[in-house]
Amino acid sequence: MKKYQAAIIGYGNIGKFLVEAIKASEDFQVAGVVRRAESLKENLLELKEIPVVSSIEELERIDVAFLTIPTRLIPEYARKILALGVNTVDSYDLHGELGKLRKSLDPIAKANNAVAVISAGWDPGTDSMIRSIFQFMTPKGITYTNFGPGMSMGHTVAVKALSGIKNAVSLTIPKGTGLHRRMVYVELEEEANFAAVEAAIKKDPYFAQDETVVYPVSNVNQLIDMGHGVIIERKGVSGLTHNQILKFEMRVNNPALTSQIMVASARAGLKQKPGCYTMIEIPLIDYIYGERNSIIEKLV
Repeated sequence: MKKYQAAIIGYGNIGKFLVEAIKASEDFQVAGVVRRAESLKENLLELKEIPVVSSIEELERIDVAFLTIPTRLIPEYARKILALGVNTVDSYDLHGELGKLRKSLDPIAKANNAVAVISAGWDPGTDSMIRSIFQFMTPKGITYTNFGPGMSMGHTVAVKALSGIKNAVSLTIPKGTGLHRRMVYVELEEEANFAAVEAAIKKDPYFAQDETVVYPVSNVNQLIDMGHGVIIERKGVSGLTHNQILKFEMRVNNPALTSQIMVASARAGLKQKPGCYTMIEIPLIDYIYGERNSIIEKLV
């Protein structure tokens, strides 16, 4: 059976788990990993049989590129790769901005006969799908999404990018009814001013809407645990019947789950017409590997 050729752009937490998820899939193969030029000197044992390059154009015939880079870099990289006629999948996680990203990538994807699946993680992503199902089950009502406790990859990457920070980790603590506290632990550069770093973190859009507590520590690596979770709860109305209580809960390894969802989204993207899609716009069955009727007989 033909295997689709996949490029992984970036090799952080998600990139490493993506190698595993792709190897475990029946329909994809890792064609190469694209890293920054200064990282090419690293001799990583797990990549010894995989081409490691500094540009996707150095790889032959790529069907899909997984963008495992910081969220704020995704729009630029997605535009360039879609222009090459290569499908993209990303886990863009700025909720308030993903509508703009979709609108900006859609014409580029269509013009180059490619497909972009954006925000293909678990939130936004599969949690968005759960919220959508809850919505049509109970059209009237209120939904609360409670994250954690656990490490937020997007928030952690955002903190690390700020000036004066050597290393950092951001933990999300649920307070209930969709409210959260961000616990940020930072390892500072020698000359960094903690008060200035704290102010910059709290001003960043990733943190500005939540209660944020920042602590200086001597060794961030002692605090890292990639476990995370979510509880989505809705109390609503079906027809004229009130008090319909719906609940979804999971506890996961964050990057491992995100990587698996990205592989499924790449599979689904290959079945769509050219354009840019969020996960809720794609038929559910398209994410699953296998023959369509067999899937229906098994799951319906």
